Amino acid sequence: MDTKAAIIALMSVWGVGTCAVVPTLAQDTDPTEDATDDDGDRANPLLNKVWVRTDTDESLPGPMQIFLADGTLVTDSCWETYRLSKWQQVSDTSISWDEDGMTINADIASLSDTELVLNLKLGSDVQEQRYTTATVPYVCPDMIK
Repeated sequence: MDTKAAIIALMSVWGVGTCAVVPTLAQDTDPTEDATDDDGDRANPLLNKVWVRTDTDESLPGPMQIFLADGTLVTDSCWETYRLSKWQQVSDTSISWDEDGMTINADIASLSDTELVLNLKLGSDVQEQRYTTATVPYVCPDMIK
């Protein structure tokens, strides 16, 4: 390694760079607005948690849903790749989301800090799905091939 490359490498490790430091200024915010948003998210036990299905086939473990407060639904499992969809809370007892161009409507049959029961309206059928909050750490089991 030549001297110039060694000096650049050392400067990078030490955090010396060509970037200028710009002071950050505090911004005035409306404290009631922030408190309302935070309290609203905390008041809704559906939001910002990893919900793992408990009523599934043991050979296909780990289906999960994460209803983010920004309207994004993360759907994942141990055997499929994740999906990001738009979701909305239609009322206190119903939600909907987009899945492959179709709107899935679901009634919230039961909701607590640790348990969720949804009744999905799939055409003329109603499918019950049961969830519990994920335990951390959680690792998908090895799939049988």
